[in-house]
Amino acid sequence: MKNSRQKKLLEIIRSQNVETQEELMLRLCDAGYSVTQATVSRDINSLRLVKVPDGSGGYKYAESGYNGVSGTSKFMSMFSDNVTTVSRGQNIVCVRCLTGMAQAVCASFDSLNRENIVGTLAGEDTIFVLCRTEKDAETLAEDLQRLLIRG
Repeated sequence: MKNSRQKKLLEIIRSQNVETQEELMLRLCDAGYSVTQATVSRDINSLRLVKVPDGSGGYKYAESGYNGVSGTSKFMSMFSDNVTTVSRGQNIVCVRCLTGMAQAVCASFDSLNRENIVGTLAGEDTIFVLCRTEKDAETLAEDLQRLLIRG
């Protein structure tokens, strides 16, 4: 039953824009599956689904390989929607965000588990990323600035 339900869940998110777990639960129920929000939440985690921009200002569930960005869709989406500038000073990268979004962007960034990062610190609209070396910070700042230009 679980495999069948998860297969149907993937079919739904591939063919329709689904923004919330409740909406996904209702669509699964409409398809004949008796599920709770907790079951949907576990399936989302198990399938490693992420939320990505839907093209009309909202978000939708998608597989983590969405648009060829394997495993980093959540970060890419979070970064491009909320970061305003990236700069560097020695081995620290400063990432400026929309007010109130720094902690969410930072949590998404931390999930990337980059080896050259000692740690991060987020405030209301600013993230400091402490890199191991100045070269690591330079590379990270360049990578993030390229993401900012693409977004």
